[in-house]
Amino acid sequence: MKSFALVAGLLASAAFSPLAAQAFEQTLLFNMTVSEGARTCLPKASATVTDHTFGNFENLEVVVHDLAPNTDFDFFIIQVPLFPFGAAWYMGDISTDTTGTGVGNFAGRFSSETFIISLGTTPAPNEFPSPPAVVPEATNGVQTNPVQMYHLGLWFDSPADAAKAHCPSTPTPFNGEHDAGIQVLNTATFPDLAGPLIGIQ
Repeated sequence: MKSFALVAGLLASAAFSPLAAQAFEQTLLFNMTVSEGARTCLPKASATVTDHTFGNFENLEVVVHDLAPNTDFDFFIIQVPLFPFGAAWYMGDISTDTTGTGVGNFAGRFSSETFIISLGTTPAPNEFPSPPAVVPEATNGVQTNPVQMYHLGLWFDSPADAAKAHCPSTPTPFNGEHDAGIQVLNTATFPDLAGPLIGIQ
């Protein structure tokens, strides 16, 4: 009980400090909309996104609606919202319930500073070879200057899941094993060079 009281006291004092107030000053709310390939099979699919900064990192909450029920989806930070997507960073999975609703919470850098960089090519493991992956893995890595990434995308975890939802069963590499289904949601209502994450400064 004493430990709980101490923690509660520390949290209460932090909540009223000027530094804490400054850290909580930015929250972005925006939507993801249904991708072209899923528009006929999941016409009402959408997501509401809350991007909240704590100063040193952000919490990104993604709540999806009207997707296929009891289905797994793969969530990515991407450079541009539509094919060929540019650089893409696999964040995690979102699973839906019986109503087609699901929630993902991700902690990291989801702001104007979100980027990838590789100063040189180095060997990389071939952990998920093709086949069954739909593209071969790069075993020599890549080299690139900083590439900013401000868009979001959500994919079916498998072509079979997409077919079950009466969507196209086209395979794509957008899951951990590189054998995912089609993109379902994206942030294409924002410009290619100004995706929503750029709004957190």
